[in-house]
Formats: sequence, C-alpha cells, structure tokens
Amino acid sequence: MPLADDARWMAAAAALAERARPLASPNPGVGAIIVKDGVVFGRGWTMAGGRPHAEAVALDHAGSAATGATLYVTLEPCAHKSQRGPACADLVSEAGLARVVIGMDDPDPRTAGSGTARLQDAGAEVTLLHWEPHRLGLSGHAAHLAKSRPHVTLKLAMSLDGCIATSSGESQWITGEASRAHGHRERARADAILVGGGTLRADAPRLDVRLAGLEGRSPCRVALTSGEVPEGWQAIRSPQEITALDGVRYLMVEGGAQTASAFLAAKLVDRLLIYRAPVLLGGGTPAIGNIGHDTLEAAFADGLAMQDRRTLGSDTLEVYQRG
Repeated sequence: MPLADDARWMAAAAALAERARPLASPNPGVGAIIVKDGVVFGRGWTMAGGRPHAEAVALDHAGSAATGATLYVTLEPCAHKSQRGPACADLVSEAGLARVVIGMDDPDPRTAGSGTARLQDAGAEVTLLHWEPHRLGLSGHAAHLAKSRPHVTLKLAMSLDGCIATSSGESQWITGEASRAHGHRERARADAILVGGGTLRADAPRLDVRLAGLEGRSPCRVALTSGEVPEGWQAIRSPQEITALDGVRYLMVEGGAQTASAFLAAKLVDRLLIYRAPVLLGGGTPAIGNIGHDTLEAAFADGLAMQDRRTLGSDTLEVYQRG
C-alpha cells in the first residue's frame, strides 16, 4: 500500500485516539482502524479506564473481515500480560491480518519491540511509521516513561507586546471568545491544570471546562503554592513536584507570570500555547519574568519549534513544541 495511504489512514486512527484522551488515563489513548481494499471494517479507541484497548475494539468490530486486512494502530500493540485483558499483540496475531502499520513504538519496557516481534512471528508484515504528528498525541505516555513526569503544556494569553495584564492589573479578558473556547478544549484534553498561589488567591479560578458536552472532562486542580488550597485541590511547592501527581500524564499550566517563569526556568515545559490579542498594553504585566537566559545562545538552546499557527477570531494562536 502506498505510503501516502498509510499516512492518511494513520491520521484517521490518530483522530480516533483523541477520543480516548483523557478518559483512558493513566493508560495511553490509542486509536486503531482495520482496512481492506480501501474500506474500513473496524475501528476503535482505548475505552474509559484503559480497557478494552483500541485493537480489541477494532477487531471485535471487524470480526472475520480482519483476515487479510491491514491494521493501523497509533501505538505498538502491548505484549505484556494483564489481569484486565489479553495482550493486544496476541489478539492481533490471532486475527490473520496481512499487515500492521504502527505509528509509534512503545517505550514501555514490557512491550518495547516485543509486540512488533510477536506480530512478525505470526506472519504479518509490520511497518513502523515514526510519524511525528501522531507521536505528539502520545507525548504524555512517553514523558511518563522517559522522565517520570507528565507532559507539560504552558498556556499564555497575552497582548501583542507580551503582557498578560494592564498596568493596573486588569486582565479579563485580553483574548476573545474563540481563543477562550479553544483554551477550554485544551483543558478537556488535560488530566490536571495548575495555577500559582497568587492566581488562586486573587481570582479563585474554577479551572473547569465550559464547553457544551465536555463539562465532565474538567481536569483535576493543582496550585503551585506553599499555602493552603481549597478542598478538592492539590498543592505542590515546586515545579519539580509534578512527578508526584498520581495518574497525571498531561498537565496544563495556566496561571500567573511567576508560575510560567518557574516552569520555563526549570525546563519543564514541553509545549507552549501563545494566544495573542490584537492590542498593545504598554507598561503592563509581562507574561514571563527572568528564566535564566543571559545570552541569546542560551535562549535559542531551548529548542522551541513552531508546530502550528492559526487565527482564532481576531486573535492568533501559536503552538510551539520543545524538540
């Protein structure tokens, strides 16, 4: 099958995987599609709580039509035993698939290549795409295994001149309705959302998701503070303590220039969302403070690369990913 088709079907599987996030957490959200002669016979994504896995759902959907078909799955099928269900590598091997296309090899040492080997031993042709757009969708899984911490997204809503508030402290609302809706969509994809203690005390933020149909996906609430937090919140005293956030694979950092600076200085930001409003504040509160870059060389060494840029109403969103 041509590589262009592989990329197209993998993109469709990745779109399905988005449905699993964050409901499948702390398990990775995976998508799977079974295709034969250009026709989809089965599809699935990781169910709430992590089971059944995407491959099991897609195979159950396809039934006998899976024989001789191609499976597109965003993550290498698991190879380890679990009391919650069979290894997907075994299920896929037994289904008689002619070909399996994998978006990303699994860094989990319990699978890490052994899932692919099991499929090849069963006679399936296996293609590993190493497809970067999809790997971003499993970044929380990878960060947990490689760094023992969540994948961190920092959100900044600012003016054209990089301010998050006027000189008098007024900040609501710098960006428009479309940007705020997009921000709530990002919240719905996170396991937890964090603000600084100053933001918590000054604004008493709800940190919920206010999009119709997604209210139930409001993330856990965390504050970076040495003080007390309201009931239902969790406090950490330093950015490094995000390693102690149990079950959190995707963390969104929202509140305060001091908090943003602390995470940037600690080099704990993997992804940066900058919402820019078409307004100049002049003399307002800067979005970030000193993060330890004394030279341009040090600043460029951060390795941020633009992943996306789009217009949201009258605002502009820029998405940067750390390499």
